[in-house]
Amino acid sequence: MKQLSADQKGVLRGGALAFAITVLIGAPAYAWLPLWLVGAPLSGEVGDHLAYALKWSIPIHLWLAVCIRQVSRGRFNSPADIDGSAFAAASEAIAVPRAILQNSLEQTVLAVGAYLALAVTLRGRELILIPILVAFFLAGRIWFALGYRRKAPGRAGGMVLTAAPTIAALLLAGGLAFSGR
Repeated sequence: MKQLSADQKGVLRGGALAFAITVLIGAPAYAWLPLWLVGAPLSGEVGDHLAYALKWSIPIHLWLAVCIRQVSRGRFNSPADIDGSAFAAASEAIAVPRAILQNSLEQTVLAVGAYLALAVTLRGRELILIPILVAFFLAGRIWFALGYRRKAPGRAGGMVLTAAPTIAALLLAGGLAFSGR
């Protein structure tokens, strides 16, 4: 069996920590968070559920706007980057912010799609899952961004904390949708 590198071990440690955080915080939050605190709709109307999911997508889009701003500011302040990515490879001044932006955009697309899918498949108290997922997304993105310069081991936990709950949400929504719910 092949020996894992230090980076691979670091990725596994970060991912395991993020998974543990998801379970240890997510389960109690789902059980105890009151509906009124997160503004969950009491009606069973799909339109109300979609509006709720879109409302909870706002913080995620704000994160994306911050990422865009970081790249924009970096380009403005870097003579090597001011003309844009079509004209030169990214300098060190914007390489990391640009990578964080790209990954955050990809994660945003998946997450918002998952929230909308959940909104049409979840019922009543189950809708509390959406703001919990948003909290994991934002915590994961911050962890990812802060750890990015430490390479794969530094960003792995943030990636897992962002992506694993989103993938689980997509699987749950798909299972509920195709089970006739």
